[in-house]
This record gives sequence, C-alpha cells and structure tokens, in this order.
Amino acid sequence: MFQRSIGLVLVSIAVVGIGIVWWTLSATNAAGDAVPVDAELANGWHVLYSWQAPPLFAVIAAISVAFIVAAFFIGIEVRDITRSRRSHNIELKPLAPWVLMNETRGQFNGEVSVTVLVPAHNEEQLIAGAIESLHAQERVPDRIIVVADNCTDRTVDIARSYGVDIFESVDNRDKKAGALNQVMAEILPSMGPNDTVMIMDADTRLLPGYLSTAVRYFTNDRGLSAIGGLFYGEPGKGLLGQLQRNEYLRYSREIMRRGGRVFVLTGTSSIFRSQALTKVAESRGTLIPGAPGKVYDTEALTEDNELTIALKSLGALMLSPDGCQVETELMDTLPTLWTQRLRWQRGALENIAAYGVTATTSRYWSQQLGIAYSVFALWSFFVLITLQLLATDNWVWFPFWISMIGIFAAERVYTVWPGGWKARLLALAIIPELLYDSYIDLIFLKGVLDIAFKRDARWGHETREAVTVA
Repeated sequence: MFQRSIGLVLVSIAVVGIGIVWWTLSATNAAGDAVPVDAELANGWHVLYSWQAPPLFAVIAAISVAFIVAAFFIGIEVRDITRSRRSHNIELKPLAPWVLMNETRGQFNGEVSVTVLVPAHNEEQLIAGAIESLHAQERVPDRIIVVADNCTDRTVDIARSYGVDIFESVDNRDKKAGALNQVMAEILPSMGPNDTVMIMDADTRLLPGYLSTAVRYFTNDRGLSAIGGLFYGEPGKGLLGQLQRNEYLRYSREIMRRGGRVFVLTGTSSIFRSQALTKVAESRGTLIPGAPGKVYDTEALTEDNELTIALKSLGALMLSPDGCQVETELMDTLPTLWTQRLRWQRGALENIAAYGVTATTSRYWSQQLGIAYSVFALWSFFVLITLQLLATDNWVWFPFWISMIGIFAAERVYTVWPGGWKARLLALAIIPELLYDSYIDLIFLKGVLDIAFKRDARWGHETREAVTVA
C-alpha cells in the first residue's frame, strides 16, 4: 500500500507547498495596482512596460524557504555520511570504511585487479565498440567477461573473436540483474579484498584514463567500496541528442560540486570492491531488501539505483572522480526517451518506497519531492501565462521579470559551458530546454499514475549502428 501511494504522497506535498506560496503572494497583494507606461521608441513604435515586481517580503520568504528546505536535507545527508565513515559497527554498517580497513589491517592482498562484466542481450551492433574501448585503456582490465543473456544474434561470436571470456546465462528470466547475479555467484567467492568488479553496459565507451584513475583510488584508499563513472552523451542524434547531452553535463557538474559524492552508481559503468558486493549479497533479506545471497535485487526496475542505496545503507564509501568519464548512448526519438525515463523514474520511486524513510534515503526523497514541486510549478506557470495572454489586449513588458529571465539564461549557459558552442547556444535559447523539461515532467506524472494503479512496467531498449573505437 505504501509503495502504491508513494508517488501520490509526493505530489500532494508539492501541491500543498505551491498552495502556501500562492497564499503568501496573495496575502501581500503581489498583483498591485501598477498602471503600465506607454513608451514611444524609434519609428513610432509603442511599447507598454511596468516596474511592478513582487513585494520584497514575498521574495525574501520564497528564498528563505528554499534555503531552509535545502539545508535540512543536506544536513541529514552529511550527518549520515559522517556517521557511516566513523562507524565501527560491523553489524549495522559492515561496509563502513573503518570496518573494511580493520579487516585488512597489516595484510597485503596483492595489487588491485579489475574484472569487467559486460551484460549483453542481442548487442551485436554495440559489443565490439565496448570491448575496443576497454582494450584502448592505458590500464587494461585483467579480465573481460561478456555476460550473454538469452542472446539470439551474433553477440557471442563477435565477443569471442576479441578473445574475451563468455558467460551465458542459464534459464534467466530476470533480465540484466538476473544474469549478473549468476556470473557473480561464480566469480566472487574466489576474489580477494583488492579485486574489483566493473559493470559496464554494452552501449558505453570508456574515455581515456578511466581505469587507471579508478585503480589509483582503490589502491590509495582501502575503505573505498565503489567508484561510479561520470557519464556524457554520445555525439549526434540532432536536437534531442543535444538536449540530453546538456542534461548529462549538468548532472556531472553537480556531482563535481558535491566533491564526487555519488548519487547513483550508474549502470553505464561502475566499479565495486569484491567484498562490497559480497556484503550486499549477505545482507539481503536482513539489513536491506532483496533475496538472500543475491547481489542485485531482481524485483527492482532500476537495479543500479537500488544497488547504490543498498551500499549506502551498509555504510559504503563511494566516489565519482573526475577522471572516470564515459560516453553513453542517447535516445534518438521521443518515444524511446519516454520509455527509458519512465523506467528510471518509476524505478526510483519504487526503490525509495522499498527502503522507507531513513537518513540514507533522505536525499532521494528530497529529489523526488523537488521534481514533484517543479512539475506543478512549471505547468502552473504555463497555465497562468496562457490565461494572461487571453485576458489582455496588449503585451506588457516587466523589467523585473526580464532580469530574472536573464539570470536564468546565464545560469543555463554557464552550467553547460564545457559542452561547446552548440550546448551554450541551446541553453541560451531557453525555450527548447523548457519544452524538454516539460516532457520529462509528463513522464514523472505517468510514473506516479502507473505506480498508483499498479500498471505493469515495461523495459525498452534502442539499438543503433555499430561503432568502433580507434
């Protein structure tokens, strides 16, 4: 019942928040009685403008509320991270850095090794490029295993031609998570504390320096459990592709502003210390949800997000260093984007519902609440603007709101600056990204309704032409 209602609860809280803001503005007589001024410009062109602006009290109140809410959730997150890093409680936080370091104190367990698992289901167009990007790394993997899950195409033959190991799933009905559980059940028991496992999607290309950076971090910090990649969008795919690239650029920038603190260990490419994965499997059904003995929870729609929460709940230290960058596949049509994001959004809601309200999940709850609030705020803005246009005969310019648009545009451009002139120009235009955000908002609402009415979730996947890496 809790899982079914979780989306509706978030939406209800967001609506209440908007109602409070609306009431505050109404109470301060924000509309005012200002009369527009008629100004004559060159060639007899007349424009109407008004210096009307929201009352100072309303502006200060809105900013204060935003800072208070943000500080509250940040405080909970920082407190939880600090406690986990200092914890010596092997029963509740078996992956806390102090616990892991105490287990290997005074021991040399060999150099850090990297075993890469590439889950693949009918990826004959992509598997070669993924393997080539691994071979092109300065620090090549010690072992590459292509995890072929119910493949009916040439994926296995192509992978075998590169000399990598092949693991074919047996009677697997749990998609990617089930196939990975099968292969890890075989390889994890023989691994030591300095052996790491990398999960890399077939549609991913590692950028130079990824593995050497990751190995250096694992070597220097015995308490580090996992490293997540910073993902960027592949070239091409037109306007829709650029919109996704801008979105990924901002996400990576946010991670860097957080000091590399991981929000999600992306399924595109993440590396785990073997003992961390083993502890997750051992803790399923007791400290964390899931079937005992399984690394991945096969009931989770977004297994990478669920595994991230699982590791955090066990006290794991995780990072996303700037040197660990990947290039990932983009959706080239709105329907495929819809399918992908609906799975992500619904999976995120289901995951936090499964773990409940805890200090570890507070950051995820705040994100979902923020999304719900932004959905209704943005669409309320659209409705009010439309009503104003229909109710007035003349367009009135408001310098206050024009300056706000300028500040917003500057922020959008600044946050995608490393993406080049195309990214900056698209951000400066504002409207395309606003429409894109509105489309993503609709996906959020669809995810909420699907959960509320227990509709079956579907997993879509897009294929593309083969790509090789020089």
